[in-house]
Amino acid sequence: MKANLLTLLLIGLFVLVNAAYRITEVNQAIITQFGEPVGSPVTEPGLHFKIPFIQTANMFEKRFLEWDGFPNQVPTRDRRFIWVDTYARWRITDPLLFFQRLRDERGAQSRLDDILDGETRNAVARHDLIEIVRTSNRVPVDTTVIDEEAEPEELEAISTGRNQITREILEAATSAVAELGIELLDLRFKRINYIADVQQDVFARMIAERQRIAEEFRSEGQGESARIQGERERDLAQIQSEAFRTAEE
Repeated sequence: MKANLLTLLLIGLFVLVNAAYRITEVNQAIITQFGEPVGSPVTEPGLHFKIPFIQTANMFEKRFLEWDGFPNQVPTRDRRFIWVDTYARWRITDPLLFFQRLRDERGAQSRLDDILDGETRNAVARHDLIEIVRTSNRVPVDTTVIDEEAEPEELEAISTGRNQITREILEAATSAVAELGIELLDLRFKRINYIADVQQDVFARMIAERQRIAEEFRSEGQGESARIQGERERDLAQIQSEAFRTAEE
């Protein structure tokens, strides 16, 4: 009798454990029955129950999630080939729609790869490189010491800037993911760089520019040295001449 009662208690406990599930402040659930969602999403924290062995609780995050894109080689409008690396933050706003369209976070990451990488390519291709690199028409700080009286170099004016381009990508991608049950919170360029071939040309131009500046310094130094040497020889000749005259007197 006691053995039968203990068996019943164990079976009841097993059924209760399989029927109960817990929702915390950081997750939400969709209940599925034979793979199909039933009822509304469960979002309230606490202990909840389902039909044991028949229904399954599928948990999804409420917190912000990370999307980290792959570096892509993209041409700009002015035909500069660059590497673009982006990242974004997103969250699940409609777990039922999310489950129906994407099933899980892995499916969401794959879909975001297609959407965000595609919109990034489109946005970069619509703008010149200078628009992607710079954010505003700031006044450059002159750090050279070649000529203190020379006027500071003026940067080419931009009309869009990197921040506006990221907003364009975010707006286009937001409309594309609206039907997936997720919300894009932010998108940024993590890194922008030239491709290897172009990098060598850029470095060569930078080296040539530094060498030109160094040559200007050398030329000015040699001119100043010649001037000082001429003044020294003139003063020396004058002193010797006066000394010789004094000695003759």
